[in-house]
Amino acid sequence: MRKTRLVAILVVVAMVFGAATAFASGAGEETNKVVAYSAHEDTIIAGMVRMWEEDYPDIELEVIKMGSGDVINRVVAESSNPQADVIWSIGGEPLEQNADLLEPYQPADWDMIEDVYKVGTNWLPYTGIMNVFVVNTDMLSEDEYPTTWTDLADDRFENGVVTARADQSGSSYMQLANVLAIYGDGEEGWDIYRSMMENFFISSSSGAVPRFVNDGEAPVGITLEDNGQRFVEGGGPIEIVYPEDGAVAAPDGIAIIKGAPNLEGAQTFVDWALSARVQNFLVNEMGRRPVRSDADAPSGLPPMSEINTIEYDFEWSAGNRAAFIERFRELLMELEL
Repeated sequence: MRKTRLVAILVVVAMVFGAATAFASGAGEETNKVVAYSAHEDTIIAGMVRMWEEDYPDIELEVIKMGSGDVINRVVAESSNPQADVIWSIGGEPLEQNADLLEPYQPADWDMIEDVYKVGTNWLPYTGIMNVFVVNTDMLSEDEYPTTWTDLADDRFENGVVTARADQSGSSYMQLANVLAIYGDGEEGWDIYRSMMENFFISSSSGAVPRFVNDGEAPVGITLEDNGQRFVEGGGPIEIVYPEDGAVAAPDGIAIIKGAPNLEGAQTFVDWALSARVQNFLVNEMGRRPVRSDADAPSGLPPMSEINTIEYDFEWSAGNRAAFIERFRELLMELEL
């Protein structure tokens, strides 16, 4: 009987290289199995595995879950002898930085993918993400809400803007890049971001940001739209605010690993993940915006036409990541955050 295995692992350097050696002799032997490295949430993986089993009962799906950075580290370590077929749901920057390890592929129904999300080199858009503010409606009246990125530097938000570290969170790095994309990555843009940082309250993780706001520990948070919407739908004192000076509309990614043991299976998986059926599941279960033009719109969220969205240059953000992170860390030390 075919088994679908969901393996949760904590990857460290020794394990990465050990895995590459241990599996070397078996690469390419099983062509009826697709192996995916994923940073997806456990509940989403479980739901999608069930869907895959319904749609492709003759192809085993093995999902190995780890953090985004660990996904890339493992793919790099295994690049001479790939052990997986697909990278499934991680941020675009690490995919762009490692595009040479990815196999180009144009999926079925490519014409149904929104043009704003077609931004990757050798990787594909998977779901649409957007940077937003969340505000605690018990702590702030509507006329006190921040409406622009620069508002976050106002004195009224002293130590009251919760965010994760841009050097540890992919979404928080995107928020930093969002500001620099609007105001420039020269001194003007960095001065604006520094003034925002003076009000920052650093969270241990990006996922905790809306919870801090929901629980009244901070009046304002910077987070992803779907993270904030979950607390809105949960009935908390939370409202989403879209920055009027521009919110990045960008995808997280899915990609086929170059040298994938099961290239045909990987292509089938990518086509499936970008199908209307799966995209609608992600809309309903995660509140993420679909990358397909014919998929359902997320309930309770405004249409893209009502939001001042800006395109995100992944080549620029990925190419400058090391320099931007170094500058961010310097500011952390300067401001003693």
